[in-house]
Amino acid sequence: MKLEEDLFVYLWQNPYENNCNTYLIRGEKTLLIDPGHLRHIGELFTQMERDGLSPEEVDLVLMTHSHPDHMEGVEAFYNKRTRMVMSREEEHYLQQSGKYLFEMMRQPVPKYRIDFFLREGKFLFGGKTFQVYQTPGHSPGSISIYWPERKTLLTGDVIFYGGIGRTDFPEGNSKLLMKSIETLSNLDVEVLLPGHGEMVVGKAMVLQNYTYIRHNFFPYL
Repeated sequence: MKLEEDLFVYLWQNPYENNCNTYLIRGEKTLLIDPGHLRHIGELFTQMERDGLSPEEVDLVLMTHSHPDHMEGVEAFYNKRTRMVMSREEEHYLQQSGKYLFEMMRQPVPKYRIDFFLREGKFLFGGKTFQVYQTPGHSPGSISIYWPERKTLLTGDVIFYGGIGRTDFPEGNSKLLMKSIETLSNLDVEVLLPGHGEMVVGKAMVLQNYTYIRHNFFPYL
């Protein structure tokens, strides 16, 4: 679904189609964020093609973190010219305890490569300027992407509409998750795009969502 001229959102709520939300930003180059499960990548491609987008035009796949439901589909781009990125901390986690999550789900770690690592700070891509934030807690190397020009925040599994990322997977950390959420809450955001569930649109709704999270989840973290 086209949200703006250069921003497309694929909110998956049917587990037979995909699991995590996928986002695509089109500019001088095309950025795809969190491709989802490999077994459902065909449905994602079908949705993209309905929006006039070809999988072949994807220049970069960015993974907010390495859990199977977010990164497994990256294998579909392995033999293409598409580059792949995540944080250095997250790949280290994937090569160590993170790989056991794939084993728990009886899945192999997908074929992937990391062409360069993202670290906290400014990220220029396709003629657009983003800000990368290290937001550990759900996983050690999770990152969130802020698009200042659009006041748009992509949070991966840090925070959702009315919820937060779970911390009972290997190396999850509830205190770090709470700190990451507070960091993101200081940004000027009008559109919050989470890794699962519905978008949060409008500054008042975004702020209300943070308040709800503080009152209903922080006491238990």
